[in-house]
Amino acid sequence: MSQVYSVAVVVGSLRKDSYNRKVARALAELAPSSLNLKIIEIGDLPLYNEDVEAAGVPEPWKRFRDEIRHSDAVLFVTPEYNRSVPGALKNAIDVGSRPYGQSAWSGKPAAVVSVSPGAIGGFGANHAVRQSLVFLDMPCMQMPEAYIGGAATLFEDSGKLGDKTRPFLQGFIDKFASWVKLNRAV
Repeated sequence: MSQVYSVAVVVGSLRKDSYNRKVARALAELAPSSLNLKIIEIGDLPLYNEDVEAAGVPEPWKRFRDEIRHSDAVLFVTPEYNRSVPGALKNAIDVGSRPYGQSAWSGKPAAVVSVSPGAIGGFGANHAVRQSLVFLDMPCMQMPEAYIGGAATLFEDSGKLGDKTRPFLQGFIDKFASWVKLNRAV
């Protein structure tokens, strides 16, 4: 019997029908049986403020940190806002990394997918997340890189992932499964 790894999927877009959320769902469907992907919601997280934490940890922060701590790996799926990450995603990264010395992220294998209607596929956001992962002590899968442009053309009218993008996403999630197995701390 093979190991099944739980993967927290953190989607940077808050829109319920965003391209990023659609790609995250498609990756969950394509994932091999060794991965169990679950989207972890970030829209209810109050902005990180150390004073708030000192007065009592908000329930959404507790929930989020627990969900990240109980996962074996993390997959970030994000749009690009102004050549960087959306504020909600940056806030989630900050909430999960605090209090200092108690980061929920530490040691978890990770990967980043950026999805954008634009031609460069969210390159800036992808690298901004990767920069944070270095400090958070998260081994990040380097290849294949996933900058997905032309997001409006990825899905059929029915909402189903088109055949053109399926092979790339299948290769990506299969490689991520191997990455998680290789890097998951025991």
